[in-house]
Amino acid sequence: MSQNPVTRAGGKFGLSSKEKRDPMGIAILALNKLGQSPLLDKLKMRKQAEEIVFQSTRGGFKVAAAASRTFAPKGKKGAPGTATPKAKSTGLFDLTPTEDEQMLVDVVSEFAAEAVRPAAADANEAAETPADVLAATLEIGLPILGVSAELGGIAEERSAVAGTLVHEALSKGDMGIAVAALAPGAVATAISLWGTDQQQQTYLPAFTEGADVPAAALALNEQAVLFDVFKPSTTAVRQGDKLVLNGVKSFVPRGKDAELFIIGAQLDGKNVLVLVEAGTDGLRIEADPAMGLKAASLTKVHLKDVTVDAGAILGATDGSTYTEAVRYSRLAWCALALGTGQAVLDYVVPYVKTREAFGEPIAHRQAVAFMVANIAIELQAMRLVTYKAASRVARGVDATREIALARKICADKGMQIGLDGVQLLGGHGFTKEHPVERWYRDLRAIGILEGGVLV
Repeated sequence: MSQNPVTRAGGKFGLSSKEKRDPMGIAILALNKLGQSPLLDKLKMRKQAEEIVFQSTRGGFKVAAAASRTFAPKGKKGAPGTATPKAKSTGLFDLTPTEDEQMLVDVVSEFAAEAVRPAAADANEAAETPADVLAATLEIGLPILGVSAELGGIAEERSAVAGTLVHEALSKGDMGIAVAALAPGAVATAISLWGTDQQQQTYLPAFTEGADVPAAALALNEQAVLFDVFKPSTTAVRQGDKLVLNGVKSFVPRGKDAELFIIGAQLDGKNVLVLVEAGTDGLRIEADPAMGLKAASLTKVHLKDVTVDAGAILGATDGSTYTEAVRYSRLAWCALALGTGQAVLDYVVPYVKTREAFGEPIAHRQAVAFMVANIAIELQAMRLVTYKAASRVARGVDATREIALARKICADKGMQIGLDGVQLLGGHGFTKEHPVERWYRDLRAIGILEGGVLV
C-alpha cells in the first residue's frame, strides 16, 4: 500500500534543517505530527490535511491574493444558516483540555516557538507579518477553527475553548503576529455563528476551500476619547433595500490587505454587524500605527456613503448579535494576554537566575523573587477565569459575568505583568535587545482594543 502524503512529507523524505527553520517547513512538520493522530479522523480532516502537505511539498504554500476577489451570492436569501452545535456538558468543573484540544495546542505551540517567535522582531520593525508566516498559519487550519464542520470547517461543536487555547498558544510566540494570523478566522467564525444561509454559502467557501484564504477583519473599534464599543458612532441608514454606512473604524488588523470586513455600526438605535466587501465604493484604508501590535499592520477603515444590500446585516438587528461579538472578542483578547504573559514569565525566570549583582543571582533578592512569584500567581488566576468563561460560551450558557471578570483581570494584571517583566530586566528591559519591551507594549492593548479577534 502506498504511503500517504502526510507520512511522506516528514518520513523517509524528511525536511532538511533549512526547511525546518522555514515557516512552511515547520507547518509541514506540525501537520505530519497531527497526521499520526486519530484527531484528523475525528475532525474529518485527514483528506484535507494530506492534500495540504502534498501541495505544499510540491509547489509551496499560496499567499492570499490582493483585494480583488468577487463573492458571488449563493444560498437561500433570508433563510437561517447552519448552526454550530453546542458543546456537551459533563457536569464537572474541569478545565483540563481534552486530548483533541491538547493535540491542537501542541501543534500551534510548536509553530509559535519555531516560526512565530524568530520572526517577531523583524515583523515589529517592518510593521507587517511576513507572508510566509501568514501562509503557514493558513495551512494549519487557523481560519476554519471556529467554522462548523457542516460548512467546511473543523468545529463539530462550539469551539470556544479550543479557540481560546489556540489564541493563547500563538500569542506566546508574538501577539502582533497572532492578531494578524487570527483576524480572518474571526470573520469566518462570526459568519459561521450568525450568518444566514446565503451569507454562509457566499463567503465561507473562500475560507474553507483551498489555501487562498482571504484576509478579513472584524472592525469594532473607533478612535475617540472614552470610546464605548456599545455606542459606536459609525452609522447605517436604510435607503429602500440598501444600507448606507458612514464612519471610521480604527485599529483594524491587516486592513490594507483585507477583502472582507465585518463593520460594527448603529442602525435605528440598535447596534448591528454589517458585511462589507473591500471593493465597495466609498471604503478607504489608512495606516493606523499604534504603540504595540505593530506586526498586525493596524489600519483605519473610512466609510463614506458606503452602500450595501440590506441583507448584508450579520445576525440579529436588535443588538444581541453585536453584543455577543463584543464579548467573544474580549474573550479572545484575554487569551492573547495569557500567551504573552506566559512568554514574559518564561523569559524572566532564567534571566533572574543567571543575572548577577553583588556576587549573586538577583533571584536571591526577595523583592525580585516575590515579583516573579506574583507574575505566576496572577497569570494562573487570569487563566482560570478565562478558561471558565470559554467553557460556558462553548456550552451555550450565559457567560456575561465570567467574560467581564476575565476582561477586568486580564486588562489590569496583563499590563502589570508586562511592566514587571521590563522592571525585572532593569536597564535591559528598556532595550530592544530583549523582547520584553515589545511584549509590554503589546499587553497595553488588552482592555483598549475591541474586535479584530474572536473565539
